[in-house]
Amino acid sequence: MTQTPLTSVVNFLKRHAPFDQMTPVHLEYMAKRLKLVFYRRGETILRPEDGPASRFFIIKQGRVRGEVEGDETHEGAWELVSGECFPIGALLSRRATHVTTTAIEDTFCYELARDEFDRLLVKSPVFHDFCTRRLASLLDSALRTVQANSAARMSEDTSLSTALRGLIRRQPVTCGPEMPLQEALQRMQEERVGSIVVIDSNRALLGVFTLHDLLARVVLQETDLRLPVGKVMTPDPITLPPTAPAYEAALMMAQAGFGHLCVVEDLQLIGVLSERDLFSLQRVGLVSLSRSIADARDVATLARLGQDVHRLVDQMLAQGASVDQLTQIITALNDSLTRRVIKLVERDAGLPTVGFTWLSFGSEGRHEQTLKTDQDNGILFALPEGRTADSVRAELLPLATQINNALAECGFPLCPGNIMASNPECCLSLDEWKLRFGRWIDQGTPEHLLNASIFFDFRPLRGDPETTRELRQWVLDRVEKNSRFRRQMAANALRNRPPLGLFRDFVVTSGGEHPHTVNLKVQGITPFVDAARIYALAHHVEATSTGGRLEGGVKKGIFKRSDVDAWMEAYHFIQLLRMRSHRQQAEQGEPLSNHIDPDTLNELDRRILKEAFRQARKLQSKLALEYQL
Repeated sequence: MTQTPLTSVVNFLKRHAPFDQMTPVHLEYMAKRLKLVFYRRGETILRPEDGPASRFFIIKQGRVRGEVEGDETHEGAWELVSGECFPIGALLSRRATHVTTTAIEDTFCYELARDEFDRLLVKSPVFHDFCTRRLASLLDSALRTVQANSAARMSEDTSLSTALRGLIRRQPVTCGPEMPLQEALQRMQEERVGSIVVIDSNRALLGVFTLHDLLARVVLQETDLRLPVGKVMTPDPITLPPTAPAYEAALMMAQAGFGHLCVVEDLQLIGVLSERDLFSLQRVGLVSLSRSIADARDVATLARLGQDVHRLVDQMLAQGASVDQLTQIITALNDSLTRRVIKLVERDAGLPTVGFTWLSFGSEGRHEQTLKTDQDNGILFALPEGRTADSVRAELLPLATQINNALAECGFPLCPGNIMASNPECCLSLDEWKLRFGRWIDQGTPEHLLNASIFFDFRPLRGDPETTRELRQWVLDRVEKNSRFRRQMAANALRNRPPLGLFRDFVVTSGGEHPHTVNLKVQGITPFVDAARIYALAHHVEATSTGGRLEGGVKKGIFKRSDVDAWMEAYHFIQLLRMRSHRQQAEQGEPLSNHIDPDTLNELDRRILKEAFRQARKLQSKLALEYQL
């Protein structure tokens, strides 16, 4: 069948986001109003002096480049290829473009007049969403693809974004605090439930009694069944509002080790959810996996359970979990596993005579772990009166060595740089940590700057959180007063540039172990992490996560909300690519690597990755301007 010119335009649009999501009516409306224009190589398409943008461009064939006049560093330059469009920001803002746009090879563009662009914004919600939140819209498309692929493998359709209200299937089984225990158990038996919620006369939540409580507080304690249930219930149980997503409930239950969660609105109980409600279709349940880790009897069992994390990631993707949710879930499970390892080692080796706090550094300290992670940890110990730090260290180091080796058995490789609790330099008293951190801040050698980028993301996994909080406040106070150290950290961070080329999409490695690749961690994730850390240290933001630090910057008026949204969308997409790559490597039995060949990506992923790298470069440009670098 002969293809008409209009059909040809529509078919082209259908191959590219966001047009592939638009309705046929809106696509035809757009196609009828597009004009095809040719630009010779080297010909200028747009320039700032042309005044407010008057046309919307979609590249049909060829390549265009945008560049700020006089910018010899080319830091603000970008390139677009077939299917990409411009200058959306200028059209929405009714302003001139900030860059000069040039055809760098013979190029055909579809052009839409500004009046028609405005009408299409009103007519098509998809087009409006794309133009007002471009990166987020593209990321949504990529996530839909990932979710569909994962769902096909896992045969799952439950969404972790579902509000808890939609998961409540029945009225909660309740009783008053004075009901005899035997009667409460009879009601649980009749209703076939594993918990009964204790409420007052106004339906305000008082506590919950579960089968776990039955075993621990009744059977084993030989409690009289005539006792009021209020005497053996768990008071003040975990609650969430009905608007909270299922993901939040699952993570909270996993972290706390509970199997039930009460849904409360305006202080009134409206429902109870169990792990079964959240993960009835899962092969691997988040809460059950967390509980199995907490109950593991030996390290070998923990090592087997660690493999389930990989399967869980697939399930979470199929259920619509975001990248931020996935990294938090992975971190929560790794935290649980680490705590259990410490407990098992202490059980076998004996408890030390001094208290200590197990610290995590790096990605685990930031709650941002993926499937590929090695150990970055340390010990902060209290110094008892009459003891020296060396004597305490001598007692703790053998224990720390056993913990590090056990974690290695569970799939966390030993740190090549020896940043581990078994290293005497990472097993210190509070005063020794302050002395060490103070030396780095005051001297600022290249090694000190590298150490600060790892150690200053510390958080406690086990032990006294107050001592850790004191150390964090000390670091923030010390760095806030030392502008020279912050400038050194900024200069060090800016040495690592996103791999965008001047005359092509990406700058890839030319040889070595991973030829023709980019490093998604070092070149993609690290620019965001480093910049967020520097701003947090400069402005006394206590958060350790990258997102938390950037959000802290918004609250303190350092960043614009729109900028942080774009930066986090870019950051999360790069993390998504890392997780997808790690999952594929694990399935094929290959060692996990952060390197990826851009040529293996589909058009949409390449397009988003370019924009993500541009956002990293934008954040770095802000950092460079602030520190005059």
